[in-house]
Amino acid sequence: MVQNLFFIGIVVAASGLIGPPFALALGLIFGLTVEHPFHGESRRLSKFLLQAAVVCLGFGMNLGEVVQAGRSGVAYTALGIMFALSLGVVLGKMFQVGRTQSLLISVGTAICGGSAIAAMGPVLEANEEEMAVSLGTVFVLNSIALLLFPFIGWAMHLTQTQFGLWAALAIHDTSSVVGAGARYGATALAVGTTVKLARALWIVPLAVGTAALRKSKAKVQWPWFILLFCVAAVAASYVPRLLPHSVAAFSALHRLGRAGLTVVLFLIGSGISRKTLRQVGVRPLVQGVLLWIVVASVSLWAIHAGWIAL
Repeated sequence: MVQNLFFIGIVVAASGLIGPPFALALGLIFGLTVEHPFHGESRRLSKFLLQAAVVCLGFGMNLGEVVQAGRSGVAYTALGIMFALSLGVVLGKMFQVGRTQSLLISVGTAICGGSAIAAMGPVLEANEEEMAVSLGTVFVLNSIALLLFPFIGWAMHLTQTQFGLWAALAIHDTSSVVGAGARYGATALAVGTTVKLARALWIVPLAVGTAALRKSKAKVQWPWFILLFCVAAVAASYVPRLLPHSVAAFSALHRLGRAGLTVVLFLIGSGISRKTLRQVGVRPLVQGVLLWIVVASVSLWAIHAGWIAL
């Protein structure tokens, strides 16, 4: 019975009958009310499907937008990452959160949520509990951001470009950035996705640098899907000039990516159980919430004031 409900949820999410926020809510209801029959498999599937969906979304992007977003965001991305990491470490010490957990939560907030935590975990030699607590904290805040951010954007009359930029800077995971951007509008989706993926590239130097400082032999997980996203954007920008009929195929892949993202959000929601919430505990959650509120507030103020713009 539970297995059937899980598969029905996937089918409904993939059908296009519900949007990303509702898929996440449906997943949360499932995860918090029943025992997940495929917890490990679901987490592995969501990771692969997210990367595949992001690549497919690249077929709906324009290369000029990708390059411009990445180039414009270098300076404030670097400053933002340094600020979030420094503040996260300070808050971790204030609330006596374990050093590894504190660093993982800070990295997840500063760069790209679960992907950054997954890349940094082996480098920091994090154990299973530390990974679970850090990922649980990020997933809970992702769920809140996906539902809350569009309402804040509408209330503050943010333009689509402003909202996409804010989402990329203040929401942890790429999946939730894309979900919130898609809800706000097409331009917000394009800006949010490109800036977030450019930001995610910082996983590599941070992981390599940390491994060198700690003399760790752990293998750094390279975010190859970001390169494939750029390849897809190149194809979508130039191939139609030579093969006009390819536009239909690229549009279909883009729609497939959005459907895949909706399924990912259902899977992420279904992975948040009462056990996960208990594992997170109070102190790491307080650290994560306060760090997230400060980062989101400062970036929103800077964007609204015109200090940060594309």
